[in-house]
Amino acid sequence: MQSDDLSAKFAALADPTRRAILARLCEGEASVNALAEPFAMSLPAVSKHLKVLEKAGLITRGKEAQWRPARLEPMGLKGVAEWLEHYRRYWDSSFDRLDAYLTKIQEGDPHGPSN
Repeated sequence: MQSDDLSAKFAALADPTRRAILARLCEGEASVNALAEPFAMSLPAVSKHLKVLEKAGLITRGKEAQWRPARLEPMGLKGVAEWLEHYRRYWDSSFDRLDAYLTKIQEGDPHGPSN
């Protein structure tokens, strides 16, 4: 995944309104009107959020007659998840070492596990 692509995805996800829109789209496609319902903002403001999400590759917009339903792009978060996986493994390993150290302390060894 290119750095700029990842940056665009994180920038899109940084806004709570856009995260809420993505959560709603997990339930299925929706029109701008339906997506705007829970927010105290204009339809053009919601449309701007949708454009950011679309540009980041997190949603797609269809064109069916008079309306353009927004749909979650299933592969849109794949690159983000892959990038985060490296750090998840790091933290899992760090927590495992901390757990081993705390276990040794509880067993009376103040120096912790030997390396």
